[in-house]
This record gives sequence, structure tokens and C-alpha cells, in this order.
Amino acid sequence: MNNVFVYCELEGTTVADVSLELLTKGRKLANQLNCQLEAIVAGSALKGVDKQILPYGVDKVHVFDAPGLFPYTSLPHASILINLFKEEKPQICLMGATVIGRDLGPRVSSALTSGLTADCTSLEIGSHEDKKAGVTYENLLYQIRPAFGGNIVATIINPEHRPQMATVREGVMKKEILDENYQGEIIVHDVAKYVPETDYVVKVIDRHVEKAKHNLKGAPIVIAGGYGMGSKENFDMLYDLAKELHAEVGASRAAVDAGFCEHDRQIGQTGVTVRPKLYIACGISGQIQHIAGMQDAGIIISINNDENAPINTIADYVINGTVEEVIPKMIKYYKKNSK
Repeated sequence: MNNVFVYCELEGTTVADVSLELLTKGRKLANQLNCQLEAIVAGSALKGVDKQILPYGVDKVHVFDAPGLFPYTSLPHASILINLFKEEKPQICLMGATVIGRDLGPRVSSALTSGLTADCTSLEIGSHEDKKAGVTYENLLYQIRPAFGGNIVATIINPEHRPQMATVREGVMKKEILDENYQGEIIVHDVAKYVPETDYVVKVIDRHVEKAKHNLKGAPIVIAGGYGMGSKENFDMLYDLAKELHAEVGASRAAVDAGFCEHDRQIGQTGVTVRPKLYIACGISGQIQHIAGMQDAGIIISINNDENAPINTIADYVINGTVEEVIPKMIKYYKKNSK
């Protein structure tokens, strides 16, 4: 009762990274609230899946194992969460801001009239004083996310309704195993009690999953270009530099909108979040939306001809110059020294 719940997304029998990241955050929130952390997994042939989840400090794993639960379809998974939450009455529910999370979260929050904050960049516990009503609410979930195009950071609370629900993008939270031998309870539920047969009306006949073209989230070095690259031809220089450094290429939203780069390489609030050891920002001004997706990089190098660019305030090293001047020199230098 009144615990922290995380919905764990599955690909086959593998738990998604975003769910493991949320288990790490969920454990910290549960410690602050002095309650338990519980996880929900729904799929088919899930024997042993708990071994992926328990090391993150999970006290209870709710397992729903039935042939019709994988691949994901909306109705059965929504019924599982809605009916389970009516029984368990959690105070917090977290899920990934993925294709599945964005479908499932609103269905569950709407059915339970609980509200939901999407694409959170931070989650904290705090209090709120309603001066008008003369009431102070303790231990609320602060659901923090950029708003109005990233011009402000909004803190959203839900004082009255439960569960407090939030979705978080992959890479925003850190994934950390608490204890490889953490002991938690495994509860295998009778799926038929939670999911009516009519929910299986949609059947997946064929499913094609295409592998990602790049490993932007896992790359140790990321070279990112912004609108300051000037053209698609100039942007292509970054691929040459990346080849020499064994790096991945990313982009700001402005560069993607200008057609310099594909959308799946966009870094920031509306793209992916990266944490490389080295991040080289080329011609990027550094709007808050972009910084939200790369500020935890180990070392940040900014190449910019504007000394007052916002990105320079968080950069460890600033190279003042045009990208047309600096990047060819870097490529030439690394080619020469990699032989």
C-alpha cells in the first residue's frame, strides 16, 4: 500500500534500460518516503525475468505472464495497471517516455483520474503549502520538466489524487545496481483476474523491429553539430571527425530542423539524452533544451565563433573560431597522429 511502482517495459524477456534507470530513481524516492519499491512486468515466458530487476533494490515484483501480453497491445496492459493499482493504491507510478509509455500512461491516469506529467527531467520529494486553503501537503512528488519551449522549468505537483504519475525519457536518470543479491518478493498473478478476454481483441500478426543505426546513447565520445554548422555539407565534416575519433555524431534541434541531420540523432529535451566521456559541441548556441540532454558529459568542448554563446558557460574548454576553420584542422591532426 502507498508504495512506489515502476512499470518495466520488455522486449521479449529483456527489461528496457529506461525501466532500470527508473528503478534506480524509484529506490531513492522510496527511501526518502520510507516505503517499498515495487515493479510490474507483463509479457510471456517470463521465467527468471526478476533476476534483472531485483538487483536495483526492488522489494516486490508483480509478474503477469500470459501468451497475449507480448508483443505489447494497449488494452491488456492498461487493464493490468488499472486493476492492480485499485488494489495496491500506490502513491507514485513511473514509466518510460517511450512509444509504449506514452500510450499506456495516459490510459491508466485517465481511468484512475490521477493526472500525469510527461517527459520529466527530474523527480524529487518535497512539500507544498496551499496558502489559499491553509493546507500543507508533505512528501509530494515534484515532477520537474522544461515548459514553454524550454524557456522555463516547471515543477508540477498532484496533491489530491493518487498515484502521482510521471514518464521519463531514456538516459535522463542514471542506472545503478544497488545489490546483486538483493532479496525481494516475487508475486505471480493470475492474469485472467485482471484482464478480460475482450481486451485481446487486437492481435499482432507480424512484427518487424529495426535495429538502431547508431549507438548515440552509449558512445564514449559524441560530436554534435548545431545550426552554426551553416549547411549540410559542413555538417558532413563531423562524420569525418567522428571516424577519426571513433565517435558518434549528434545534432541540436536547430540543425535537425534545418535539414542538416536526421531526427534520430537529435540531442536534448525533445531528442535523446547522452552521457559521454567527451562531448564536442560544434556551432551549438546552447539553448536550455539542448543542454538538458548533454550536461552530464564528462568533458565538454565548445567550438564556437561567439564568445558569449550559452554553451560556453558549461564547457570545460572553449575553442573560439569558425567550424570551417577549426574542424578541418582537427581532422588533419587526428589523421596524422593515428597512424
